[in-house]
Amino acid sequence: MFAASPFANHAWFKALIMAIAALLALPQSVLAQEVDEDRSRALQRIERSGDAHISVDLYADGAPTAGETWMLALRFTPSAPEWHGYWSNPGDAGLGMQLVLDLPEGWEAGEALYPVPKRLLIAELMNHIYEGEYAVLVPVEVPANAVFDGIPDVTGTVEFLACTDEICVPQGAVLNAGQSGDFARWRAEAAPMLDAQGTFAIAGETLRIGIPLPESVELPEPYVFIANTQLVEYAPFQNFWRDGDRLVVEIPLSEFRSGEADRIEGIVSFGEEAGVRFVAKAGEVAAGGERLVTMNSAEGATPPLWSLILGALVGGLILNIMPCVFPILSLKALSLARAGGSEAEARAEGTAYTAGVVLACVALGGTMLALRAAGEQVGWAFQLQSPSVVIALLVMAAVITMNFAGLFELPSVDTGNSQGRSAFGTGLLAAVAATPCTGPFMAAALGAALLLPTPLALLLFGMLGLGLALPFLIIGFVPALRKRLPKPGPWMETFRRFMAIPMGLTALALVWLTVQLGGRGFALFALVMLFGIVLALFVVGRLQQAGKMAWPAFGLIAAPFLIFGAFALPYAYAPPERDLSASLLEPQAFSRATLAEARASGQPVFVWFTADWCVTCKVNESVAIEREATAEAFEQAGVIAIVGDWTVRDEEITMFLTEQGAAGVPLYLWYEPGQEAEQLPQFLTSEMLEQRALRGR
Repeated sequence: MFAASPFANHAWFKALIMAIAALLALPQSVLAQEVDEDRSRALQRIERSGDAHISVDLYADGAPTAGETWMLALRFTPSAPEWHGYWSNPGDAGLGMQLVLDLPEGWEAGEALYPVPKRLLIAELMNHIYEGEYAVLVPVEVPANAVFDGIPDVTGTVEFLACTDEICVPQGAVLNAGQSGDFARWRAEAAPMLDAQGTFAIAGETLRIGIPLPESVELPEPYVFIANTQLVEYAPFQNFWRDGDRLVVEIPLSEFRSGEADRIEGIVSFGEEAGVRFVAKAGEVAAGGERLVTMNSAEGATPPLWSLILGALVGGLILNIMPCVFPILSLKALSLARAGGSEAEARAEGTAYTAGVVLACVALGGTMLALRAAGEQVGWAFQLQSPSVVIALLVMAAVITMNFAGLFELPSVDTGNSQGRSAFGTGLLAAVAATPCTGPFMAAALGAALLLPTPLALLLFGMLGLGLALPFLIIGFVPALRKRLPKPGPWMETFRRFMAIPMGLTALALVWLTVQLGGRGFALFALVMLFGIVLALFVVGRLQQAGKMAWPAFGLIAAPFLIFGAFALPYAYAPPERDLSASLLEPQAFSRATLAEARASGQPVFVWFTADWCVTCKVNESVAIEREATAEAFEQAGVIAIVGDWTVRDEEITMFLTEQGAAGVPLYLWYEPGQEAEQLPQFLTSEMLEQRALRGR
């Protein structure tokens, strides 16, 4: 009846399911009236449906006392592990329990008390379910003037739904309360009510709830189940903040909601079937607090580890041909050329290069995880948001350019006999230079690495490095491939000098990035310091050619310039503001408020996240985004463009990227009116954006 279908991912299908559930989930008083009017018909329906798949028994907790609460319990027992039942609010599909009790006159059944439910996502429909045996408590208020002898007979009927992942079957049973029952355990399993009341507020299309939860309560995997039906979306990601003894959660509102709620009830799940009930009334919900990074929706649940490992490996392999790795192709070309020597040298070369790449990726990933654990909002390639790191890379690129050009000899990157150290250093630099961009397959792996336990996260970073180094590792250990490479010879010196050109272009690109990060004055002072280092290396090269001691001269010449840079660069640092008026799309600067306002306008929204150090981002902007044809299509379709500049660290952008499952840039999102974000490919074309803009016209 409620089995998932291929149509389940359409909004109209969700609306139909919710409408059917709303019709079935009638108030208990209405159902009671129907049963009173035609009890035999109801009993026939229940007898026909039966409870073969999930049986149910009614128990009473001893004898009642006048003027006090008497507890009843319904124990549900599945016939097989694949069958599950539902919470009072079943979610996008399913059906909550419909209970009718025959109580003595004046006795009143209260709100049913449930254990903490679990989440099950089928075809993008979120279900709130119970697996295995579970009990629902029903408190009964006994009047103070009640007169009874012993334990009264309590009967009734219950209708509910039993489902597997493929099929649902209506169930029903005639109830007759028995004695005993494990009430101590059932009370412990029911989610307790918080003593204090929370508050909630509506912000655009988002429900914000402030829940009074002691700071001492650990939240390994928080999730909020909302009891109010047709109020929120159940599958999307929930955002959490801790502010002392208050937990703040943000949940997207349902597009099918009707009216405004004056009271919100629900259960806060801590994970592992633990949680508490809460009640919130309309009021102020303070912003701020510590952001909790969680993967708390079944929609965004972490994929299997094997698929993440494979994604990291393949993603690292693809980095070898991505534009953001072009600047280091000269280093890799030299490694390939050196691999043409003996078999032992080739294996040592491949192993050392792989060790350098893997170590660099693990070190970068570990540093990023440590910073995030300390409260810093950083993402993949965070090091290129640091001016000091960019200047260090600029110096390194300039040094390697001079070395390739033959102006001086540096054994650590020379093409001589020190192949082990050379390949290891090449691997280190290759990994550092390859991190600015994320590519296909690796985006999901790196996004999951931010949420996995540290050992597993470091494993993914290591696999990324292995993928990046894999071609050279294979060449080092497969003689048939090495035979296809040109043999070493005098040509290598000419080739090495020729490779100084791309490395020099890399140095120029880093000079431009220095301007973007710290301003022109900052870049000018960096060039002054770099001039001193280049001059010192030039002198070293002349002394090496003359056969004299060279490196002491480097220290004497470079030291004053390095001291100048240490004092002048921090003083000159002044990050420039991004000039959005230069863009053909006339975008707005990204913020959550800007995005919410744009989505509320009823127009399509295109959001792109970029950085000046991301080569893939710049290529996409050149060939697809900043094009006259794209701008015309956007204007015709009324598309609102928003850009998030991640060149310099921005905590709001970092958190948003994390929520989207992205560890870095580029990231491209498309919002159709009234719909959630659609992630576009990481390689764009102008035709793709034009067709996407005009598709809804």
